[in-house]
Amino acid sequence: MLGIIGKKVGMTSVFSEDGKNIPCTVIEAGPCVITQVKTDETDGYTACQLAFEDISEKHSTKGQLGHFAKADTTPKRKIMEFRDWSGEQKIGESVDVSIFEEGEFVDVVGTSKGKGFQGVVKRHGFAGVGDATHGQHNRLRAPGSIGACSTPSRVFKGMRMAGRMGGDRVKMINLQIIKILADKNVVLVKGAVPGTKGSYVIIEK
Repeated sequence: MLGIIGKKVGMTSVFSEDGKNIPCTVIEAGPCVITQVKTDETDGYTACQLAFEDISEKHSTKGQLGHFAKADTTPKRKIMEFRDWSGEQKIGESVDVSIFEEGEFVDVVGTSKGKGFQGVVKRHGFAGVGDATHGQHNRLRAPGSIGACSTPSRVFKGMRMAGRMGGDRVKMINLQIIKILADKNVVLVKGAVPGTKGSYVIIEK
């Protein structure tokens, strides 16, 4: 199995053997249930579908209830596919934090915090004018020129301007697993992970 679905709990810190304080993100990883196995013969590619976190039946459609019934499991809230599946697990089996080891490096995928509509200083790191003298009025965080006049008579695509910021899919690569609490299905990953508390993340090996 190449990954697992989890939920970001928050952040904490642990002390290493040499006394260093290491910031860590606490992730509730699984247990997940294998609800579907896709193969080249039936679907054209190989993948394993995992489901995470129980929900009540009234919050599921009849199609979803039938899908989960095939895996002999309760309705789940989050479903994700993992490509390049090795083909070892079967439908209905459970996947938990035992697939990871302390000290190994993983990739964590999540949705970053939404910042709303932001200007160029916050969104792209522009410096602004930097000086309030010489008649500058209300220009400290202005974007400046965005193009020429009659030629090319337009603004080029990709111009860094103000706009919606955040809410994007972000992958943090090579994060080290500092500690695994198997009895609580919790993984402590070194460093920051995108998303708010309670948001869903994917941990990939």
